[in-house]
Amino acid sequence: MLCLSSLGKTVMNTKKLRTPAEVVQKTRSLLLYSKINSLDVGSQMGELNSLIRELKLILYGDDDSEPSAEACAQLTVEFFKEDTLRLLIIFLPKLNLEARKDATQVVASLQRQPLPSRFEVSRYLEANLDLLDILISGYEDPQLALHYGRMLKECLRHQIVASYLLEPIQLEKLFGYIQHPSFDIAADAADAFKDLLTRHKSTVSESLSKNYVWVDIPYFFTEMNEKLLKSGNYITRRQAVKLLGCILLDRSNSCVMTRYVSSKDNLIILMNLLRDQSRNIQIDAFHVFKLFVANENKPPEIVSILVTNRSKILRLLSAFAYTDDEMFETDKIQVINKLAVLELQD
Repeated sequence: MLCLSSLGKTVMNTKKLRTPAEVVQKTRSLLLYSKINSLDVGSQMGELNSLIRELKLILYGDDDSEPSAEACAQLTVEFFKEDTLRLLIIFLPKLNLEARKDATQVVASLQRQPLPSRFEVSRYLEANLDLLDILISGYEDPQLALHYGRMLKECLRHQIVASYLLEPIQLEKLFGYIQHPSFDIAADAADAFKDLLTRHKSTVSESLSKNYVWVDIPYFFTEMNEKLLKSGNYITRRQAVKLLGCILLDRSNSCVMTRYVSSKDNLIILMNLLRDQSRNIQIDAFHVFKLFVANENKPPEIVSILVTNRSKILRLLSAFAYTDDEMFETDKIQVINKLAVLELQD
């Protein structure tokens, strides 16, 4: 006699498992249907949520098993064969919180697939760059901001995405979102901004060099100075000056750094940051200020400002508390010595 529990196991074992391609196809069908009709909350919406969860399990595995590389590759190929990514991003606002989290993780995992699958993703994004506009604009909705923000940061793994986001129009949007009144949204946008400017170094260097010849558009560093380094928000100022140091001290940006430290306006901002009430900001500002002093080809106006304010600067640097950072102490002594012998130029 077959007991009920055994019967249940038999039914489960004989249930046909869908392939990764079939899961994607079914998900796409429901998303396409949703563009024309409203999904029935009780049935079709529930099925969509389950499908998205199934996609996540294929990509991430579960407590009992690791994800299959072959299954992930099949899913990725099918996902980007049609417009499934676009449909999922557009439909995100209609999903419940758990389904949004699952969808966000699905999109994130797809960006990290090993080669050659990653080429599939990159080619798709290159042909659909307008999707990045949707992701950036997601910062305007507090309910979606962190989901779209994570998707945006994961997409930054692809160089073509970085090139697009480094365009003036996109940068302007990010500058604005970094100043968002919501701490969580501002912090997430700042993380995306940092990833953008530090991940693909050659692309960043080329873009920042072009910033100096933009026509009728504020320079990148002008925007950074006015909106971030002069911000009344402590966290914004500190993140900005730390990021500025990372950018200028990177060898790939040596030409950009030389131009930056030749500007008296930039120097004045850094001198003001040296006087900030926050010790952390003072130290981060010093690492940028030292580049002005170390520059062997200082413009006369830079020399003039440094000589005129030499006494104040030396007192300020001497008052910096001793730190256990030997490099910092060494740099400080070198800066003090260089300033002490600096002379006005004819």
